Amino acid sequence: MQCERLIKQIKSWYVHVKDETMAPARMVSFIELHVDTCDICSSDPDLKEEIAKITELILPESKIPKAVRQQNSKLKAEAEEEKAESSEAEEEEEAESTTNDSDDDEEELGVHDGDDQAV
Repeated sequence: MQCERLIKQIKSWYVHVKDETMAPARMVSFIELHVDTCDICSSDPDLKEEIAKITELILPESKIPKAVRQQNSKLKAEAEEEKAESSEAEEEEEAESTTNDSDDDEEELGVHDGDDQAV
Protein backbone atom coordinates (compact mmCIF):
# COMPACT_ATOMS: atom_id res chain seq x y z
CA MET A 1 0.00 0.00 0.00
CA GLN A 2 1.39 3.33 -1.04
CA CYS A 3 -1.32 5.64 0.33
CA GLU A 4 -0.49 6.76 3.87
CA ARG A 5 -3.99 8.13 4.35
CA LEU A 6 -5.55 4.76 3.54
CA ILE A 7 -3.15 2.96 5.89
CA LYS A 8 -4.10 5.27 8.77
CA GLN A 9 -7.80 4.92 7.99
CA ILE A 10 -7.59 1.12 7.84
CA LYS A 11 -5.86 1.02 11.22
CA SER A 12 -8.53 3.27 12.70
CA TRP A 13 -11.38 1.29 11.14
CA TYR A 14 -9.85 -1.98 12.29
CA VAL A 15 -9.82 -0.75 15.90
CA HIS A 16 -13.54 -0.01 15.54
CA VAL A 17 -14.15 -3.46 14.09
CA LYS A 18 -12.27 -5.08 16.98
CA ASP A 19 -14.25 -2.98 19.49
CA GLU A 20 -17.41 -4.07 17.65
CA THR A 21 -18.43 -0.48 16.97
CA MET A 22 -18.17 -1.01 13.20
CA ALA A 23 -19.23 -3.92 11.06
CA PRO A 24 -16.42 -5.60 9.10
CA ALA A 25 -18.41 -5.26 5.88
CA ARG A 26 -18.70 -1.52 6.53
CA MET A 27 -14.92 -1.30 6.85
CA VAL A 28 -14.49 -3.04 3.50
CA SER A 29 -16.96 -0.66 1.88
CA PHE A 30 -15.07 2.33 3.32
CA ILE A 31 -11.81 0.94 1.90
CA GLU A 32 -13.38 0.47 -1.52
CA LEU A 33 -14.90 3.95 -1.42
CA HIS A 34 -11.52 5.48 -0.60
CA VAL A 35 -9.77 3.52 -3.36
CA ASP A 36 -12.33 4.69 -5.92
CA THR A 37 -11.71 8.35 -5.09
CA CYS A 38 -7.95 8.38 -4.41
CA ASP A 39 -5.37 9.02 -7.15
CA ILE A 40 -2.56 7.29 -5.24
CA CYS A 41 -4.64 4.17 -4.64
CA SER A 42 -5.86 3.97 -8.22
CA SER A 43 -2.26 3.85 -9.45
CA ASP A 44 -1.15 1.17 -6.92
CA PRO A 45 -0.86 -2.13 -8.83
CA ASP A 46 -0.82 -4.40 -5.75
CA LEU A 47 -3.66 -2.75 -3.87
CA LYS A 48 -6.43 -5.07 -5.10
CA GLU A 49 -4.59 -8.14 -3.79
CA GLU A 50 -3.95 -6.42 -0.45
CA ILE A 51 -7.61 -5.42 -0.12
CA ALA A 52 -8.60 -9.01 -0.89
CA LYS A 53 -6.32 -10.22 1.92
CA ILE A 54 -7.76 -7.68 4.36
CA THR A 55 -11.29 -8.64 3.35
CA GLU A 56 -10.50 -12.30 3.88
CA LEU A 57 -9.07 -11.56 7.33
CA ILE A 58 -11.91 -9.46 8.70
CA LEU A 59 -15.01 -10.84 6.99
CA PRO A 60 -16.37 -14.28 7.76
CA GLU A 61 -16.50 -16.51 4.68
CA SER A 62 -20.30 -16.29 4.47
CA LYS A 63 -20.20 -12.47 4.28
CA ILE A 64 -17.65 -12.23 1.47
CA PRO A 65 -19.39 -11.64 -1.86
CA LYS A 66 -19.48 -14.76 -4.03
CA ALA A 67 -17.53 -13.13 -6.86
CA VAL A 68 -14.73 -12.16 -4.47
CA ARG A 69 -14.65 -15.68 -2.96
CA GLN A 70 -14.36 -17.20 -6.43
CA GLN A 71 -11.58 -14.79 -7.39
CA ASN A 72 -9.70 -15.51 -4.15
CA SER A 73 -10.01 -19.25 -4.60
CA LYS A 74 -8.77 -18.93 -8.19
CA LEU A 75 -5.75 -16.88 -7.02
CA LYS A 76 -5.00 -19.44 -4.30
CA ALA A 77 -5.23 -22.31 -6.79
CA GLU A 78 -2.85 -20.57 -9.19
CA ALA A 79 -0.38 -19.85 -6.39
CA GLU A 80 -0.49 -23.47 -5.20
CA GLU A 81 0.01 -24.68 -8.77
CA GLU A 82 3.06 -22.43 -9.23
CA LYS A 83 4.44 -23.60 -5.89
CA ALA A 84 3.96 -27.25 -6.86
CA GLU A 85 5.65 -26.72 -10.21
CA SER A 86 8.63 -24.98 -8.63
CA SER A 87 9.03 -27.70 -5.98
CA GLU A 88 8.87 -30.40 -8.68
CA ALA A 89 11.59 -28.61 -10.63
CA GLU A 90 13.72 -28.33 -7.48
CA GLU A 91 13.25 -32.04 -6.75
CA GLU A 92 14.30 -32.95 -10.30
CA GLU A 93 17.39 -30.74 -10.04
CA GLU A 94 18.25 -32.26 -6.66
CA ALA A 95 17.80 -35.79 -8.00
CA GLU A 96 20.05 -35.04 -10.96
CA SER A 97 22.75 -33.51 -8.77
CA THR A 98 22.55 -36.46 -6.34
CA THR A 99 22.96 -38.93 -9.20
CA ASN A 100 25.94 -37.02 -10.56
CA ASP A 101 27.49 -36.76 -7.08
CA SER A 102 27.25 -40.53 -6.46
CA ASP A 103 28.93 -41.25 -9.82
CA ASP A 104 31.73 -38.85 -8.92
CA ASP A 105 32.17 -40.48 -5.50
CA GLU A 106 32.52 -43.92 -7.08
CA GLU A 107 35.17 -42.65 -9.46
CA GLU A 108 37.11 -41.00 -6.63
CA LEU A 109 37.09 -44.23 -4.61
CA GLY A 110 38.11 -46.33 -7.60
CA VAL A 111 34.86 -48.26 -7.50
CA HIS A 112 33.62 -49.46 -10.84
CA ASP A 113 31.17 -52.05 -12.02
CA GLY A 114 32.71 -55.49 -11.74
CA ASP A 115 34.97 -54.55 -8.79
CA ASP A 116 32.88 -56.63 -6.39
CA GLN A 117 35.60 -59.29 -6.06
CA ALA A 118 37.02 -59.89 -2.61
CA VAL A 119 40.64 -58.97 -2.13
